[in-house]
Amino acid sequence: MNLVNCKSALKILKSGLPVIFQTDTLPAIGCLPKFSKTIYELKKRDKNKPLILMASEYEHLVDYVHKSALRDFENIAAKYWPGALTMIIPVKNRETGILTSSDFTLGLRIPDSYMAQSLMKETGPLLTSSANISGLKGSITAEGIALDFPAIDILGPIPWEKGSGKASTIILWEKSGEWRLVRGGEVFIKELN
Repeated sequence: MNLVNCKSALKILKSGLPVIFQTDTLPAIGCLPKFSKTIYELKKRDKNKPLILMASEYEHLVDYVHKSALRDFENIAAKYWPGALTMIIPVKNRETGILTSSDFTLGLRIPDSYMAQSLMKETGPLLTSSANISGLKGSITAEGIALDFPAIDILGPIPWEKGSGKASTIILWEKSGEWRLVRGGEVFIKELN
């Protein structure tokens, strides 16, 4: 297992490779947006399953949100971020190279994790997924993940801060004032409708 710090991780990410790191929920594998293909290949992930854009700050995500969803996005973000909530929203710019969905939506999240936020303060937003081979239950320890991804650098130090072990809650913006629960998780959302 090759452990790296945030500065080394930035160099690795700029070279097109992903890095594995702990979040407040599950460990994640992340890359700079222009290299998203790498995560699909390494995880053996279905290309129809979008990735989540994580950032350390609200300002790094709000510019992607289409104006029709902006007020609802701001209200939910103010209550639940940083935290284990992913919001799927329509994007403002359909030509953005950050999209991995075919329906012009993007999953956004700010994790409540010192390690994840420290990394993304160095790198900027990262496209992410859980650090496991698709369809298989992944480990929640750096040592276990290193067995599945022996060539991928892991953000240290270890042992990692403890994540919840549960996936983030995912909600989808449908129209003004209306959200739909896509996946239950760590956070219970009262304002879905």
